[in-house]
Amino acid sequence: MKKALRQLIIAMVLAVALYGGYAVWSGLGKLGESLAHFTAWSFGAACVLAFGNYCLRFLKWEFYLARLGIKGVPKTDSFLTFLSGFVLTVTPGKVGEVFKSVVLFEIHAVPIARTAPIVVAERVTDLIGIITLIALGSLGFSGGLLWAGIGAGLVAALLGVIASPRLSHGIIGIVEGFPGPFRRIAPKLREAYESLATLLQLKNLVVPTFLSIAAWSLECLSLWVILRGFGEVTSVSLAAFFYATSTLAGALVPVPGGLGITESALLEQLERLGHVSPSTSTAAMLLVRFATLWFAVLVGFVALAVLRAKYPKLLAGVEKDAPKAESATEGA
Repeated sequence: MKKALRQLIIAMVLAVALYGGYAVWSGLGKLGESLAHFTAWSFGAACVLAFGNYCLRFLKWEFYLARLGIKGVPKTDSFLTFLSGFVLTVTPGKVGEVFKSVVLFEIHAVPIARTAPIVVAERVTDLIGIITLIALGSLGFSGGLLWAGIGAGLVAALLGVIASPRLSHGIIGIVEGFPGPFRRIAPKLREAYESLATLLQLKNLVVPTFLSIAAWSLECLSLWVILRGFGEVTSVSLAAFFYATSTLAGALVPVPGGLGITESALLEQLERLGHVSPSTSTAAMLLVRFATLWFAVLVGFVALAVLRAKYPKLLAGVEKDAPKAESATEGA
């Protein structure tokens, strides 16, 4: 736990340096001029929309808990547990994805192995939701039908793989033939797919996928609202395309929180496709990242603080055993 928090602090420092570099590169004076004409309520509205995203994704978390037959967890505790996962959003390796499983185990003794597959199911439906938004958003500009076709094809392919155990195991078999780390992770992929059999059935994908589309639509709207705060008239469909594609780019590259990748992709699209001035693009990018990424981290810390106030022993064992685990590893 302590190691993860150290990684979080390092990631935050790197992010501050990154955002500072963007500000200097774009020109602090011009950036200040853009912010001077920004309506503050837009940032507040963007944060509200982002929180709406978390609420809809919580419904997805509850849906999966019910499908796995996990009962006896009060809704308040479940909500706080889900939000606490955002604490480690920007750590390498996406530790926060399984953090909520650890929290749920400690406060209600739900085995981690039972809830860990939910993490993968969440990512699958999030991916489908984001690709769907890219396809829909691409209709807002010339040549968008090509993007829409590609997006629809990717969703169809993903659903086809999920629906076919034979095809899934065939792909995993191909991965096993690759050298190095690919061969080592193949057995884990096979085990994960088996444990996800219930959650990845088509009948269990429909509701979570629609929730994902609705949830990520709210964050796409947060970008549109912020652009409106600068007086920009970018359409909702274009804002959705910009936000969804940059989010996907950040998710595909193995860096914490998509730092650097998401920002660059969003900035590039705002300027080239949205015809937004460089200073306003930079300011909008910074604000939307604060309203989504860093606001999520703050929400996670608040949720975890509330849980620790309610359950004082929460994570105490993890923190106490961490040095022992590290020394045992060193001795080996």
